[in-house]
Formats: sequence, structure tokens, C-alpha cells
Amino acid sequence: MEPVRLYYSYNDVHKMCAEQANHILQVFRPDVIIAIGGGGFIPARILRTFLKKKGSKNIPIQAIGLSLYEELTTDSPEEVPGVEVKRTQWLDFSTLGMVSLVGKNILIVDEVDDTRTTLHYAVRELQNDVAKQAKELNREHEKTSFGIFVVHNKVKPKNAELDKELVDNYYFAGCNTPDYWIMYPWEAIDIDEHDALVNKQKSKLLDKSA
Repeated sequence: MEPVRLYYSYNDVHKMCAEQANHILQVFRPDVIIAIGGGGFIPARILRTFLKKKGSKNIPIQAIGLSLYEELTTDSPEEVPGVEVKRTQWLDFSTLGMVSLVGKNILIVDEVDDTRTTLHYAVRELQNDVAKQAKELNREHEKTSFGIFVVHNKVKPKNAELDKELVDNYYFAGCNTPDYWIMYPWEAIDIDEHDALVNKQKSKLLDKSA
């Protein structure tokens, strides 16, 4: 059966980021944004515009790369979505202006929370990094907080769990969706065709609600 596709435009994502930014500022106030590449790059940059307080500096954006797949046991070199997370890029504090993440409010940004495997890995590994830094710097008394923003959260059973305090207080989603195939504009080859499909989808929804 052909999967159900949901199409979203750049404007849709922009507006979801703007709306959630107000909520984020009320309860979290990030000191640094960590984008999970490649889907988290564009939402992170949009979000920063709305998180910036007048007269203050831009919130720094750092990037990590994670790949979620499993290797096939055949001779085929293909890789398919799976359960193993591997790092393709990570933070290098020797080249960053920021000395450490200790004591910071850290907002992790990705495009979609699907199985939650990637987000769980990112939070766990960053927490480990912070704990190591705090011990080395003798700053273990300082509290470091993590938050998550995703453009879409798929309402479905997850393969991994996040800390309850994080989920209850510092988890932000632009939109909750069924387990459909989400089509983002930055993945489109023909952006005009993509936007036409967005408008067609919206017209169908309006007809159903009429």
C-alpha cells in the first residue's frame, strides 16, 4: 500500500517555529542550540530568529550528525532505516568559542520525532559529555538542562524513551501527526511542484471541513 504523504511548505515550518518559540522562551530560554543534521539545520536557524531577545547576542548553533541504519547481512551495499545510531559529526570543543556546555540550557533541534531512537541517542551522549566536562572542570554542582524541539512528532509507539522531566517540561513540537510520510520542502527536487502539492492538500482539507 502506498504510504500517506503529508506535504509542508517553508512557510508552514516557519510559522510552527515562530509559534513554538514563544512557548520555549516562557519555560526554557536556550543558551545554545544543537541541530541534528541534516533535517534539524533549517528549523534551528528559523527558530533562532524568534528566540533572540532584543539587544542580546544570537544564540549559537552547533551541529551534530547522526545516522540511523542497520547493515544488511547480504552482499548488497545498501543501508536501510534501522535501529543502530552512528555518529557522522560531533562537537569539537577545541575549535568552538564555547568552552563547555556545563551549566547551559541546551536545545536539541530535529525535523521529526519518529521512533525517538536518534533523539534518545543525542540526549544520552550529550549528557555524558557534559558530565565528563563538569568533572574535569570541577563544576559538578552546576545544573545543565536539555530541551528538544521537533517540527513534527509522530504519534506512535517509540523505540526509546526520554527522561520524564524533559518530556513533561522541555519537549516542544510544532505539530503532532499520525505515522505518515512527511514531505519537507528542503527535500524537494522541484520546489514549485512541492508547493503545488501543499496547496492541493490544503484545498482537500478545506473541502472536507466545509
